[in-house]
Amino acid sequence: MSHETAIKLFENRQVRTVWNEDEEEWYFSVVDVVGVLTDSVNPTDYLKKLRKRDELLGEYLGTNCPQVEMKNETGKSRKTLAANVKDLFRIIQSIPSPKAEPFKQWMAQIAKERLEQLQDPERSIEQAMTDYKRLGYSDNWINQRLKSIEIRKELTDEWKQRGVQEGQQFATLTDIITKTWSGKTTKEYKQYKGLKKESLRDNMTNTELVLNMLAEVSTKQIS
Repeated sequence: MSHETAIKLFENRQVRTVWNEDEEEWYFSVVDVVGVLTDSVNPTDYLKKLRKRDELLGEYLGTNCPQVEMKNETGKSRKTLAANVKDLFRIIQSIPSPKAEPFKQWMAQIAKERLEQLQDPERSIEQAMTDYKRLGYSDNWINQRLKSIEIRKELTDEWKQRGVQEGQQFATLTDIITKTWSGKTTKEYKQYKGLKKESLRDNMTNTELVLNMLAEVSTKQIS
């Protein structure tokens, strides 16, 4: 599956997604969707019980929903059950939730926006700016964050050209870079900031973003 990953926000709740370029559609983390719809403290357990209670649903998930690599709360890539928009509609039908209809509309909008972005890449940047503004970030911080995304992409493209594998190898190199400028690994830095599932970079100050960008630009040049 040729894909790119992204975090989408529904009512300020994170939903991990993967864009399948071959099929030209989003795949959503099923456990994240269950968490959003049920507000369960343990959506993984809720999903297990749901599959046992509804045997037809359990069979449907096993047949139609693949295991796709997505990053977990620690930043490591792990395979998780994923579903496209059509299959998520089937899952949502089995979960009694007042959020079901708004969530369906949200999914449809996400799919529509992605197709528009493929026609006009500037829409991706505009959407990112809108999302960050909605979360209360300043314009100055948003500009730094978007620049950091660009620099990170250039670095990871360089790594791929050099044969570095996504996943553990990317994580190891990122830890080295982060520790060089901060004195902490990525995990240690998240603990220092009191973060769990939240993105470390989305919780960096302007100064931290600049230092991290400088380290990644330097790494790319050295490579």
